[in-house]
Amino acid sequence: MGGNAWTHTGPYQRDLAAAFRQEQEEELARDNHGFEGRSVEELWHDAEWQEYIFTGGTGSVLDFPLMIEAADTDDGPFMRPLTDDEVRAWAPHGRPTYEEWDAALDSEQLDFPGRAQGNCTVLYRDGRPSQIAYWGVTAD
Repeated sequence: MGGNAWTHTGPYQRDLAAAFRQEQEEELARDNHGFEGRSVEELWHDAEWQEYIFTGGTGSVLDFPLMIEAADTDDGPFMRPLTDDEVRAWAPHGRPTYEEWDAALDSEQLDFPGRAQGNCTVLYRDGRPSQIAYWGVTAD
């Protein structure tokens, strides 16, 4: 099987790692995938959860145990913010809107990451940060 690509947006916070963690908790509250009563951190210490993620996954921010630094080149399963240069490759002004992000993914000007990996970036409205875009590919 090949991994399945997915996209999602969440509210902006200056601290991207904190925003990611919050988005994970909210996603888990929406759908715990049968793993009721555990935090995201607890799930990632559970061998059954890991098997679930690596053989199918959730197609969401739950597929990653943590966010790494933008310049980190480690393979997944991690969420990684884009670097400024990566953003400017498809949004030369450096402050992409939701529409620009969506169009860049549709046109393949912006790639989906490899299997078991995710990316994120800040999206702007009227020149101000308004959302965080998340996109990734399941491990299966």
